[in-house]
Amino acid sequence: MPDVTKTVDTAVEDAVAPPSAAEPAKGAGPAKEKARSLWGDAWADLRRNPYFLVSSVLILILLIITAFPGWFTGASPTRGDLVNHYLGKPELGKIGSEGWLGYDGQGRSVYSRLIHGTRASVIVGVCVTAIVTLIGGIMGMIAGYFGGVVDALLSRLTDIFFGIPFLLGAMVVLQSFTERTVWVVVFALAFLGWTQITRVMRGAVITVKQADYVHAAKALGAGTGRILFRHILPNAMAPVIVVATIALGGYISAEATLSYLGLGLSAPTISWGVDISAGVQQIRTAQHILLYPSIMLSLTVLAFIMLGEAVRNALDPKLR
Repeated sequence: MPDVTKTVDTAVEDAVAPPSAAEPAKGAGPAKEKARSLWGDAWADLRRNPYFLVSSVLILILLIITAFPGWFTGASPTRGDLVNHYLGKPELGKIGSEGWLGYDGQGRSVYSRLIHGTRASVIVGVCVTAIVTLIGGIMGMIAGYFGGVVDALLSRLTDIFFGIPFLLGAMVVLQSFTERTVWVVVFALAFLGWTQITRVMRGAVITVKQADYVHAAKALGAGTGRILFRHILPNAMAPVIVVATIALGGYISAEATLSYLGLGLSAPTISWGVDISAGVQQIRTAQHILLYPSIMLSLTVLAFIMLGEAVRNALDPKLR
């Protein structure tokens, strides 16, 4: 007895195979280049985009700093020396040294705290993005594919959460915790941040499920799970990836904002937002405490926004 699953997939792939993939007829001349997929075209476009290249290099450096902060500084980010280093000015000629970017009000190395603070900010941004993409993607896919009552219920639930101001809601959630660690902040931001991904995924699934290859898969008896994850999800992920990439920078900025307000990460956790908050108190006498974490935060957010814009331009045929 033939394998029905393989038969369905083979028939669907044959039904939607591009004409250029077929074998050329005898005497028809040289075969044309095989047509590339959406992702192949996008990757070819991204490799020529300077914004993608610059942002990718910046993000790669950030990831290396996050994983191996000891490669960039041997100074302790928590050890202070009030006697010798209180509000010490930057020693810009000593690149990479403990006092390269100066010292804060507790005699701690600003450069060391800048390097070690990368981990908390990047972890928050990446983890929140992964969680909201998973939750929002599943909910949007279910709502868009099944429609009817299921779509109405999930859409109204999304509207309720979407109506809650993001930062204000995160403040309320974080106030209920006595200890605000990295994972508590991740939970608070993910609890309110899945709505945009849900809407984007729902719209993409509604569009994709009208395609001929989806109808062909249904007609050939493919199950719901196979249709969703084999035929719909790969073709509906492009706008979700774009939104998630841009949103990642926003989550890093949101964590810094909450920490600046005293409602996000708190000591002994090292974070750019915590250092920016401390730097405001010394802004008249020691501007470097506020300046360097702010620059690092801005570059990180800008890198992810640039990456998201480059991916959006590559995946949207109208923008080419």
